[in-house]
Amino acid sequence: MHKFLGVLIVMFISTQLYGQQQDLSGIWTGELTLPNTLKLTVVFNIIKDDTGKYTTTLDSPDQGAKGIPTESTEINGDSIIIQIPLIKGSFVGNIFCEEKKIEGKWNQGGMSLDLVLNKVDKLEEAKRPQEPKEPYPYKSEDVTFENKIDSVTLAGTLTLPENGNNFPAVVLISGSGGQDRNEELLGHKPFLVLSDFLTRNGIAVLRFDDRGIAKSTGDFSKATTEDLVKDVLAAVNYLMNRKEINHSKIGLIGHSEGGMIAPMAAVDSKDVAFIVLMAGIGISGDSILILQSELIQKAEGTPEDEIKKSIKEQREIYSMIIKSNDDEALINQLREKFNAEYALMTEEEKSKLGDPEVYLNMQIKTLTSPWFKFFLKYNPQPTLEKVKCPVLAIDGEHDLQVPAQQNLSAIEMALKKGGNKNYEVKMLPGLNHLFQTSVTGAVSEYGTIEETISPLALQTMLDWIKKVTK
Repeated sequence: MHKFLGVLIVMFISTQLYGQQQDLSGIWTGELTLPNTLKLTVVFNIIKDDTGKYTTTLDSPDQGAKGIPTESTEINGDSIIIQIPLIKGSFVGNIFCEEKKIEGKWNQGGMSLDLVLNKVDKLEEAKRPQEPKEPYPYKSEDVTFENKIDSVTLAGTLTLPENGNNFPAVVLISGSGGQDRNEELLGHKPFLVLSDFLTRNGIAVLRFDDRGIAKSTGDFSKATTEDLVKDVLAAVNYLMNRKEINHSKIGLIGHSEGGMIAPMAAVDSKDVAFIVLMAGIGISGDSILILQSELIQKAEGTPEDEIKKSIKEQREIYSMIIKSNDDEALINQLREKFNAEYALMTEEEKSKLGDPEVYLNMQIKTLTSPWFKFFLKYNPQPTLEKVKCPVLAIDGEHDLQVPAQQNLSAIEMALKKGGNKNYEVKMLPGLNHLFQTSVTGAVSEYGTIEETISPLALQTMLDWIKKVTK
């Protein structure tokens, strides 16, 4: 449950130049620390042409975004201004040429964050030892299939064992936010690693870009979880038409929100033979978000009184959304609440918030989006009670986003209540929300851990799938 770029950037870099002939062309990189302590690498590629004119592109390697174009790069005396119309924000700083460093503030989405850029000769690639490299010892085919109900064409990759046929198969379902087929996040490609492992062990895997992401058509911003269920069923239907696949052994593996989508799809289609819930959700959307917020703030060392205040405000906002059936009235309510709280803020708090109107508009856009309203109100229990196919539910002991104890127990209770006797529920020791071996489970650890998915999680899923498909 998590998302991080998708947000737009205009940058102003005020600089201190030592000499008119200083060449700023090259790679400038730094690390942003977001309020949730998540760190994101930012890279500016500055180029100087023969006329002395500068152009710049922006990369966010942790999020797989490269070559974001800029509108202009202007140097005026001691300042440099880089404008990027695709992103709303700014960076204002001082350049220390002898130290090859820029110190300043990044302003984006209503936030003002410290950012120090250093000039480097080349970027170091993150170590991801589990990431497979071509040539693969199996077949890998780029495919497309259609959700005919919504007229969406989905693009993905189907991997098939090299020898034989009649393979059991799984469709991978990503977590919240627009994700590509690899579920790429912070330099990790969990679904690439998972599909590689399963296919090497005799299981066909279909993974695909979410609608509106990468090579898939459609508009993700207007989609609810129910719409994404239809995309998953289109993927199942595609596999039902592949001769290499055993049509009675097609399953789903859903991560995070994907673990909410998988039971919905299984209830809607008899073609789904089994489901694996990786950090699947067993409690209502508003409950999961409040619990997640509390645990993450505690992990970050936020004072208890601030946590209580934050949770109280969240409950009030979520209550407004759940009760509302009128978007215009809801927006007015949210504005009134924000303005009342803003008036009570200290100058320091206001400074950290940045432009209040920008911040408020972004919050309102998120809180009133079709996806968020559906997720907040959704209770997975009735759906889980209807799931009759085999179920494996796993979660990491250190998961702070979908806490294992509360969600696994709720999933088990619902399956038992519905009469499902073929299920397993397992809490995996030491693993976080991404199923990495972790120290605390804090979001800030995700990108720093070299492991993409714990071998324990991979083997647990493989063993169970082999058992239910033998």
